[in-house]
Amino acid sequence: MKLIALVGTTAAKSYNRNLLHYMQRHFSDQAEIDVNEITDIPLFNEPDQSAVPSTIHALNDKISHADGVIIGVPEYDHAVPAALKNVIEWLSYGLHPFANKPIMLVGTSLGVQGTCRAQEELRNILNAPGVDGIVLPGNEYMLSYAQKAFNPAGDLTQAGSIDFLESCFAHFVQFIKTLQGSTTTKVDWQANYDVIVLGFGGAGATAARFAADDGAKVLLVDTAPFGHEGGNTRYSAQHVVTGDSLEKLTAYYQALGAPFKTPAKTLNAYLTGMSRIPDYFQKYLGIKAVSWKHDIKPGDAVAVKKTMAEYPELPGSDTVDFALVHKRDKDAGLWKVLRKEVLNRTANIDVWLASRAQHLIQDPVSKAIRGVQIERNHHLVNVHANHGVVLAMGGFENNPALTETYLHSHHLTPLGTLYNRGDGVRMAQEVGAKMWHMTNYESHGILPGITFKEGPNERGRQIEQWPLLKHGSIFVIADDGTRYFPEDAKHRHGHIQTHGSWLIPMMNQHPYLVFDQHQYADFKQQLADRGRLPYPEFMDKLVKADSIAELAAQINVPAANLEQTVTDFNHYTEVGRDYAFGRDPQTMRALDAGPYYAIAAANDVLNTQGGPQRNENAQILDTNDQPIPHLFGAGELGGIVANCYQGGGNLAECLIFGKLAGESAANTEADGELVTTTTANGINDLADGESAANIPLKPDQFLGSSNSGLGGKVVVRVTYHDQAIQNVEVVQHHESEDVGLVAVSKLPEEIVAANSTDVDAISGASASSRAIKEAVNDAIQHAQRGTAVHN
Repeated sequence: MKLIALVGTTAAKSYNRNLLHYMQRHFSDQAEIDVNEITDIPLFNEPDQSAVPSTIHALNDKISHADGVIIGVPEYDHAVPAALKNVIEWLSYGLHPFANKPIMLVGTSLGVQGTCRAQEELRNILNAPGVDGIVLPGNEYMLSYAQKAFNPAGDLTQAGSIDFLESCFAHFVQFIKTLQGSTTTKVDWQANYDVIVLGFGGAGATAARFAADDGAKVLLVDTAPFGHEGGNTRYSAQHVVTGDSLEKLTAYYQALGAPFKTPAKTLNAYLTGMSRIPDYFQKYLGIKAVSWKHDIKPGDAVAVKKTMAEYPELPGSDTVDFALVHKRDKDAGLWKVLRKEVLNRTANIDVWLASRAQHLIQDPVSKAIRGVQIERNHHLVNVHANHGVVLAMGGFENNPALTETYLHSHHLTPLGTLYNRGDGVRMAQEVGAKMWHMTNYESHGILPGITFKEGPNERGRQIEQWPLLKHGSIFVIADDGTRYFPEDAKHRHGHIQTHGSWLIPMMNQHPYLVFDQHQYADFKQQLADRGRLPYPEFMDKLVKADSIAELAAQINVPAANLEQTVTDFNHYTEVGRDYAFGRDPQTMRALDAGPYYAIAAANDVLNTQGGPQRNENAQILDTNDQPIPHLFGAGELGGIVANCYQGGGNLAECLIFGKLAGESAANTEADGELVTTTTANGINDLADGESAANIPLKPDQFLGSSNSGLGGKVVVRVTYHDQAIQNVEVVQHHESEDVGLVAVSKLPEEIVAANSTDVDAISGASASSRAIKEAVNDAIQHAQRGTAVHN
């Protein structure tokens, strides 16, 4: 194999030159690499074709006859060097040696970023009309701290860098062979579908349903196991934003996004769909939508809202309303409807759960997406998609590398699903998708931007109504022991008003709530009065000390700062004004003489918004704003929200763009590849999981069930004799991993002790508690009728 390497600079000393010569030696048994300089290339001046310099003709001949090109690209001022751009201008003027030529990019830098901006710019240049190079996707080799990377002989010394370079080069060799046709482009497919939908939340369920309704055979895939599918849709409040005036919705959403702008056609597709949500419910879900503005009355089992619009001060906000599936929220009601729509189409939709998509399979020339590689039962399965793939995989809130890169935090405690791991972002980047809104995310928690600290891989608690956390002798501190926001601030999905902007309070590694003995007594009283606190683990997680200095030492903050914070807080209380942050003095009480307490908090995330950009047809765009063939997107992955967020907007986006993505994918022209293998077709983990378990029953035992659980059906086995509930066992459920499991373990005991289902719901698990009580009542009805089996 013969390769041409270009040193992308005229500098006398260049680590990129060193790297290319190292590659020339290191890979000599795999390829002949001819390293070329560009120092003798004159400045491009668009001459007559007959006057093209001989140096350009010579370079053109070398590239034309080579199997591939390697370019060592430095980065000057965040861009490619002018000399390299000059060479490419010559070689796209009359002569076009880069056309359809495989190209690999490598780069070195003196700092940590390793020519990332220059490589991105060079990819765009090489993809430009008239250049038409085929750049190796992914495999971006960027050598940081190059001055330390080579030994005196010019060889790389770091094993990790060498391994990665070898991996990138191996992919380049395979890339060349594939484009040349010297190795087959045939993929070993194990399954064949018309449409593959990745992600089984609201967006994925909707996309799969509408693709199936348009005649497609669909595979729906999710990494979560059975009973935990649903993404963030399952955990959301089930509010779908709508509004009867498209004109006002447009004004409102333009103001929400300002100063950023969403492409007009994409925004219009979203808002047109939003204005028709009640019709959508009726036509596609068979439900007459409950209008929050017009149908909700005092006493209904929904959260209290003073205004429908999250930002009522913005133009057009008065049109905002919410659609609900019934007069109840925070119960997964909408999710269960969407899930049932998928179950109703098992003839056309297969579902793989506990199956993690790894890579999109892309044609190297046309860039069309041919299918997906999926890890299932510890095996990689290649699944072909005749018409398209829909990415509906949610955000990246459970991916520390991505949250660190884009959200300035190594860890954000998730309030929603634990399975949004950023796979959609990674896979979209691999095929050249354009990313947008990557730094935008929403929050909630116990106070703006924070929740109680949990263990690894545990969801955080969202407790909206607990006045004792922000009323009394209590405040929040940052890493340095000082306060950093008003604890009583009205927040909008975690955002509070800061100097005219709505922002989530700044990140800290270990925030704490700090309070005194008086506040502790208030918590104890609430516990005594109600039998439990909104956060049951609260008392167990407290740190206690006799003095502020001792407390500071225990929670690892500067004692002087924390003591001054207490002094300032008490002074503000005394004078009746919080000079630091403007907290209402009526909510403040001076800290007493101790003891003192603290409980660890953590920055939290409800969902991220960033990902691959899509257009009005739900097509995912590449870095040149052109659709990537056969690739579509919906939901939070690459969501619309660029700045301020209106509650209910993500669910509306799931429904609107889920429908667009499913229909667009199903109606896209097939790729023409004849795939007959269906070895892995016909598997449906959802339908199999829904099948009734063979639950044994002894005398006086009865089954009962309820569909009111957060995750779906709850089945109980009740031992009932002489009008007494003797035992309650939850034998089948899909409740959430945290507080839902508390209800599953604790509530049966309380029902048995009371011999009644008229017991308090477990705090924070109202849906799970209600489902268990309904299932027990159902079993008791069977007991009283003398029927032992419930279907």
